Amino acid sequence: MRLLLAPMEGLLDDVLRAALTASGGYDYVVTEFARVSGTLLPERFFRRIAPELDRASRTADGTPVRVQLLGSDPACMADNVARLARLQPAGVDLNFGCPAPTVNRHRGGAVLLDEPELLHRIAHAVRRALPAEVPLTAKMRLGVTDTGRALECAAALAAGGAGALVVHARTKADGYRPPAHWEWVARIADAVDVPVVANGEVWTVADWQRCRTVSGVADVMLGRGAVADPFLAQRIRAGRVEQPGAAERALEWAALLPLLAGFRDRLRLKVEARHAPGRIKQWLHLLARSYPQAQSLFAAIRGLRTMAEVEAVLCAHGVPPAATAAPAPSGAGNTVDAPLPTLLHAA
Repeated sequence: MRLLLAPMEGLLDDVLRAALTASGGYDYVVTEFARVSGTLLPERFFRRIAPELDRASRTADGTPVRVQLLGSDPACMADNVARLARLQPAGVDLNFGCPAPTVNRHRGGAVLLDEPELLHRIAHAVRRALPAEVPLTAKMRLGVTDTGRALECAAALAAGGAGALVVHARTKADGYRPPAHWEWVARIADAVDVPVVANGEVWTVADWQRCRTVSGVADVMLGRGAVADPFLAQRIRAGRVEQPGAAERALEWAALLPLLAGFRDRLRLKVEARHAPGRIKQWLHLLARSYPQAQSLFAAIRGLRTMAEVEAVLCAHGVPPAATAAPAPSGAGNTVDAPLPTLLHAA
């Protein structure tokens, strides 16, 4: 069985990917999407989305990173993936799952699930442009407003050359509202001859087990559940169904403090200081789902605006201070290679 870390636009960039993969547990991760909209993108654009391309397409701990593309023009997608291929990505993924209205209005993401013949042309064009050794996968939802064309879309992508499908088990109209319809993953897996990965609403080991039972597939992609609980992949690997008690959560939180410090330090090197507080609040808000300590810390920094104010509160809550002052970022998408602390699972 494989565990994959999902692409999450506006959340899971290389900084958070490095944090969540610090102790291993994932077979590969997928980047935020690179949007292809009629032009040939420069190599620096792909490196900005995936700085790991300069490290043999691996995170700092060695987890393979696949680059995701989003677009609706088969020829332009093929041209761009040919350029991307020169950077030797660990794999390429096609985005047919994004439900964002802005993306959908410009014929990207999940809205294309009403056009299975176009999905086939995109997958076919991209597969032909990629070297044979580079894996091609596609991520899809169950449809736009209903599941009426789910099987047709999956078959089109597989026939076009996608070597595996990741199925987010909701429609575009469902957004991220529970439940995830894992039974549809089973139907899709029965309808295609390529591996299928289940995705959606996996927050705990028990969720993962139910997802595998209902979907009938072995492989699962974790999204928000992994961000809210950085130990989730380790618990799954260990087969630990029971949720941690308060004492174990406290031990885990202590192990997360240096991880938060590494995340903060990388943000300070990558983004402008005015943007860093929002990113820290964003992660703490999700961590609060698993850790009461994160909830308290989020409440303490929620109204703060400057990085200096935020750092003072982080230190007061036990987050190790930065060893040195961060230099101003020289540009968006800087790659930061300093090692992250290893996550220690509390036995």
